[in-house]
Amino acid sequence: MKDLLLITPPFTQLNTPYPATAYIKGFLNTKGISAFQMDLGIEVILELFSKKGLTNIFCHTERNRSASSNSKRIYSLKDDYIKTIDAVIAFLQGKNPSLARQICSGNFLPEASRFSQLDDMEWAFGTMGMQDKAKHLATLYLEDLSDFIVECVDENFGFSRYAERLGRSANSFDELYSNLQNEPTYIDKITLKILNDRVDKVQPKLVCFSVPFPGNLYSAFRCAQFIKTYFPNIKIAMGGGFPNTELRELKDKRVFEFFDFITLDDGELPIELLFNHICQTQLVEVLLKRTFKLQNNEVTYINNSTRQDYKQSDVGTPDYSDLQLQNYISVIEIANPMHSLWSDGRWNKLTMAHGCYWGKCTFCDISLDYIKLYEPIAAKILVDRMEELMSQTGENGFHFVDEAAPPALMREVALEIIKRKLVVSWWTNIRFEKSFTSDLCVLLKASGCIAVSGGLEVASDRLLELIKKGVTVEQVAQVTRNFTESGIMVHAYLMYGYPTQTVQETIDSLEMVRQLFELGVLQSGFWHQFAMTAHSPVGMFPEEFGVIPEQNTITFAHNDINFKDKTGINHDKFSFGLKKSLFNYMHGICFDYDLQDWFDFKIPTTKISSDYIVSCLEKETDFNTKPSAKIVWIGGKPTSETFTKSKKGSSWEMTKLTFHDKTETFDISLEKDKADWLVTTLEKVSVYKDSKFTFSQLKLDFETHFEDFELFWYSKPVATLRDFGLLVL
Repeated sequence: MKDLLLITPPFTQLNTPYPATAYIKGFLNTKGISAFQMDLGIEVILELFSKKGLTNIFCHTERNRSASSNSKRIYSLKDDYIKTIDAVIAFLQGKNPSLARQICSGNFLPEASRFSQLDDMEWAFGTMGMQDKAKHLATLYLEDLSDFIVECVDENFGFSRYAERLGRSANSFDELYSNLQNEPTYIDKITLKILNDRVDKVQPKLVCFSVPFPGNLYSAFRCAQFIKTYFPNIKIAMGGGFPNTELRELKDKRVFEFFDFITLDDGELPIELLFNHICQTQLVEVLLKRTFKLQNNEVTYINNSTRQDYKQSDVGTPDYSDLQLQNYISVIEIANPMHSLWSDGRWNKLTMAHGCYWGKCTFCDISLDYIKLYEPIAAKILVDRMEELMSQTGENGFHFVDEAAPPALMREVALEIIKRKLVVSWWTNIRFEKSFTSDLCVLLKASGCIAVSGGLEVASDRLLELIKKGVTVEQVAQVTRNFTESGIMVHAYLMYGYPTQTVQETIDSLEMVRQLFELGVLQSGFWHQFAMTAHSPVGMFPEEFGVIPEQNTITFAHNDINFKDKTGINHDKFSFGLKKSLFNYMHGICFDYDLQDWFDFKIPTTKISSDYIVSCLEKETDFNTKPSAKIVWIGGKPTSETFTKSKKGSSWEMTKLTFHDKTETFDISLEKDKADWLVTTLEKVSVYKDSKFTFSQLKLDFETHFEDFELFWYSKPVATLRDFGLLVL
């Protein structure tokens, strides 16, 4: 028996739990409030995609004469699907790795229409990536089954969403409410059976649904409806990303036939106050934080608690207990390097900083607290939490889910990881800003950073300025080069259709992207069309951006806004050509194609010179080093050998220092006294030391023994050390 039951409704990710309930459970632990959490989505998926589940599905559908030829093929192969499903799921859970050979050898998995896209396996996986290749084939096998379910069982099904259409731009509650009056669907019945068993076992006083996306909304309401019917004494709340962004103008009373409370923004304090309200009956006054409820038959927003939200240092470490971590399945849907990170492998999710340190991008919801209120977490606390999660989950992979991770904090976290000698892999989202120098990227790589994603958006300096991105295309090129050369994969978010964007700018943007891929400084990317949201500067002040919104009456959800661009350009028509060209560029091919070849309508010739990105990368590095820059040595201790050097009748002692890193051995030779100073100094500036030397301190220390620091600092021996781990941060 627990006080609270925290639920992520179907469906989010297959490979790792969405972290919201783990964050809340970690906080509740600090308050002594007992809670059980569940990812209802993965439990439903595992019930569906099992020998018993598929047997029931095929019995439920029987032979459908009106089905497509693809579904008829899948039905005819039902015995092969039923026979192989448990083994495939176990393989995708990492429990049956030897099955990869059988999957890759062919004639093991039944194949339907999804397998017709297999034209790039050699590029994507080569001859050595058998596990990844098998995961991709197994994913196609599951997607074939998903197509069958959508056509013959439940049209709303999707692996990472359910009935998403009902939650998208739902200004009115009417359609969703109408669907909830229908009989539960096939998927609903599986969901509600699992939910019933869990509620019966946990017996909570309060059930909290975390709804991150539109594709979770319908199931959240269906589950809440079930609890209201069969467990009427339990109170029900909803929070998470969807209500935070879309339900801020809620007016429809019918929503509260399903939920007692809907909370906005950070959930820690609102849930604590709800717990006090529900479970501590001696309280006279109802004090709530950012909470909707039905009061006097009216939707009422209550924010009468004077208590401040908790600092990030006080919310505790996320707690993943109760979640079936060993049962998540890793899939590889498409051969995109960054997308495979999102869907493959189990990642512990953490946040470096609450909100966004930049907070200016005009397409972003910067008026909302989850972005507007910036609060970083101390590096030591973050790495403490990493160690706790590694111990708790047995996983050492981390996805920092920041809006944009702050470079200075990334540096401190990296130093702390290296100092503690932890073995971790991590990735995050960034802004491509000039703080990401070559040296910082080397440090991040040394700490276990494997990938970054960032918004290049519209690769046009005019539009980047209008977006208030705070970067230029030149800067992006240099930063992506720094990451790539250090061995960190780079993914770029790309945007088209931004207000006032011309056709010429779209084509010029594509040319910039082509050059970035051709030069190898980008490895992954994805084009998406601009969407105007209610809480972004474009949505709040559309007249400043040359767009005309098409507003509906808002009684339920409000986020995406339909609009007309005063330019009158139909940006939709560019979608296929942009995505097809990018697909080929990621394969490392078709760089010599004319841009016109990607489009079936006439486009203008690009105005970007063919060597534009090359010229950006060839610009000389600024040799000025800030006096406050930290000097850090991430290499090991050298061995030394003294020898005598003679020239024109005079001789002096020299020292050869030999260094070994993971892949190479290298030597530098210096006069003995300078070599001795350098060895001592490298020890002082070692990454494992608590105190860090600044550049000005290093210069001062050198000049107490020798002359002309600049001549020494820019000498060949020091340049060699710079290449092998003497970093200026």
